[in-house]
Amino acid sequence: MDLITFAAPFFVAATIIELIVDRLRGSKFYRANDAINSLSTGMLYMSLGYFTKFAALVIWGYVLQNFALIDMSTSWFDASPRGVALWVVAALGWDFCYYWFHRASHEVSILWASHAVHHQSEDYNLSTAQRQTSSGFLFGWIFYLPLFVIGFPLEVLLTVGAVNLIYQFWVHTQMIDRLGVMDRIMITPSNHRVHHAQNAPYIDKNYGGMLILWDRLFGTYAAERDDEAVVFGVRKPLANWNQFWANLQVYDYLLYDSIRTKRWRDKIGVWFRRTGWRPADMEAAHPKQQSNLVEFKKFDPDIGQGMQRYVLFQFLAAISLGLLIANVYIGGGLRAIAALCIMLWAHLYTIGLLNQGRPNALVFESLRLVVVNGAALFAMRYSEFAVAPAAWVWIGIYTFVSMLWIIKLKNLVKTITSTA
Repeated sequence: MDLITFAAPFFVAATIIELIVDRLRGSKFYRANDAINSLSTGMLYMSLGYFTKFAALVIWGYVLQNFALIDMSTSWFDASPRGVALWVVAALGWDFCYYWFHRASHEVSILWASHAVHHQSEDYNLSTAQRQTSSGFLFGWIFYLPLFVIGFPLEVLLTVGAVNLIYQFWVHTQMIDRLGVMDRIMITPSNHRVHHAQNAPYIDKNYGGMLILWDRLFGTYAAERDDEAVVFGVRKPLANWNQFWANLQVYDYLLYDSIRTKRWRDKIGVWFRRTGWRPADMEAAHPKQQSNLVEFKKFDPDIGQGMQRYVLFQFLAAISLGLLIANVYIGGGLRAIAALCIMLWAHLYTIGLLNQGRPNALVFESLRLVVVNGAALFAMRYSEFAVAPAAWVWIGIYTFVSMLWIIKLKNLVKTITSTA
């Protein structure tokens, strides 16, 4: 079991605890729709990752085998003083590379198109930490190549990388105030709140993964201020709960400008110049609206309590499906989970529609239950990875309950519409 998988139950437990504390305190750091969207985006990232994570491993393994300057053995990384020192150097090296990857992800348009997903939440809590991009595999591996050229073993770097990622989970909270001296050395909740802000004094600051020292060294540090309350989110709001669009939104903006601008160097420059840069002809024809934080309002559509309960039920069902996929993957690999992942992706998509109160959302939900799930289960029925009989019973009960609930919700919508 890798460290991320081992830490997953802790992530879930910590998020639930923070949610309970938030409710008891009345601090309102959580909204159900935003948290469900963040967690759903994380589930999309995890499930797509089964099919994409091997790309970086293959490239890193190839570089290590053919271009390593030092032939480091994993046996060097033991509990001896020298071994501990090597672990520390590897961890520092990973965090240093992460700083530059993270910084480039804010400063280069095509990298921001991927990373923006993590910043789209307009709340800030432990669910935000699990809001991850599904396209990070495209370029993220590049920034860690120097470590493999030096010769650090793949197993060691994967371990320190996992520790780095796990560490970053806890800093996504408003429950913990400033931590004095620790704020000067480490990435802490206060330092990372600054990073997630859209306020002008905080933009493009505090990129470190574990250490804030890199930001202090390279001039990208900013402290959280008493006179400047953090406003979370991005300046071009996502303004929907579609997890797929969340991953495509900025790519779409860049593609729009790239296709329509006249000069070829601008068509290419749109993707690789500094974030926010646009060709002069596109800026003149389609100027961007300037954000006004004074008038900023969170995206928060009201869908009614009945629909909220149904969305929560379906989200819990999606979590169960995600856990099933993880279990099946261990025993059967990619072929075994393909149909299940299609079921999950359709499930997450309709949760987004329902959570937003989109027209015909219940129609799409009905089609998902009957057509998508039916087709996926039919495909599995005649594959080598057949569904166990008990699973069919539970899926049948789940579908029946969901359809009855949908009928009730449709009648409720008709009643509200007729009395409005």
